[in-house]
Amino acid sequence: MPDAVPATTLAAWSSAFTAWTVAQPLLATLVVAALIVVLAAVSYVVTQRYLVVLLGRLTRRTRFVWDQALDERDFFRRLAWVVPLLVVRAGLPAVPLLSDGFTALLQRFVAAAMLLVFASAVGAFLAALGDLYARMPNASVRPIKGYLQAIVLVVYILVAIVVVATLIGRDPLLILGGLGAASAVLLLVFRDTLLSLVAGIQLTGNDLVRVGDWIEMPQFDADGDVIDIALNTVKVQNWDRTFTVIPTHKFLDHSFRNWRGMESSGGRRIMRSILIDMQSVRFLTDDEIVALRRFTLLHAYLDAKASDIDAWTATHPEAAADPVNARRLTNVGTFRAYVAAYLRARSDIRQDMTFLVRQLDPTPQGLPLEVYVFVADIQWPVYEAVQSDVFDHLFAIIGEFDLRVFQEPSGRDVRLLARLQD
Repeated sequence: MPDAVPATTLAAWSSAFTAWTVAQPLLATLVVAALIVVLAAVSYVVTQRYLVVLLGRLTRRTRFVWDQALDERDFFRRLAWVVPLLVVRAGLPAVPLLSDGFTALLQRFVAAAMLLVFASAVGAFLAALGDLYARMPNASVRPIKGYLQAIVLVVYILVAIVVVATLIGRDPLLILGGLGAASAVLLLVFRDTLLSLVAGIQLTGNDLVRVGDWIEMPQFDADGDVIDIALNTVKVQNWDRTFTVIPTHKFLDHSFRNWRGMESSGGRRIMRSILIDMQSVRFLTDDEIVALRRFTLLHAYLDAKASDIDAWTATHPEAAADPVNARRLTNVGTFRAYVAAYLRARSDIRQDMTFLVRQLDPTPQGLPLEVYVFVADIQWPVYEAVQSDVFDHLFAIIGEFDLRVFQEPSGRDVRLLARLQD
């Protein structure tokens, strides 16, 4: 008997509400609509300002990282939008003046909005997954950001198809069938995206580019570190602190240089030449050879050459008759030996990597003497300092070998020549 009282009361209230809506349909519609809006707003405030905030505090107190990543990407905040939308969808049939057809149409719009909220939550979830993966040691070797963006793109396309099907009241499979007929148009529209997806798979699968690599791509004026590899673009921060954004699929069309091998080897190459005036190249006299023994670095070279020449002269008596038949040291050869000995004595030059001091083909600007060695420190400032220090010394010491560095005539040279003619 006690259970019958509430049921009777509820029935009475329902009858009274029905009679009131019949008597005042416009006022009842406004009141019910306002009530639905208020309930939706209250549910939004409760979920966004209290429930989501509470979840955020709980995630920060746990030892897990996945829930913190979801909170940082606003996964819970985006998903909470479903609550007020559910309130609106459930309350629409109670609005008196709305016809069944119009109510169904509004419910379809609300359902479409819920699907978009779902797609947004999936995007936040995948972004959080990418953040978790980025913390792993091999994340820079095998980045997955492009793959995650491709999945998000597919999710939004599917949601868009379902939204359109929901709004027009059709089966989503029918729309997919129609899209199959328009596949050529879709391929044209998403051409760059598909090419970028394939390029991203090849770049990461073959380990061609990683985040943090120094790359050069002159076609796009890119020279710096890769800071982001996405589905459609690769972002490079150049050494002048500007940014270059390169379409990912362009890495399949153009060549580029990756300096990762240099960085991992621990040596950075010096390949520079000194242009020697060929008119200053000559044989050394005995007195000059004796004077060059002041250079400690040349002792081993001069002793070895002296023994070699003496042994050769002993078997070639014609060498004593005329100097043109003898073997003699040259100032440029001795200088080349000095450069090699000087570089061997430096601890900041790698001795276990390619080490060359060689002559190149003569040019109208002189005889190039090339230094091809590797600095033991790959840091740019240290490398430049070592390279400058080496050539500062070589330019300063070359006069001791009675050699001249080639230089184009300057205005001062022209003025001196004019004074001599006067």
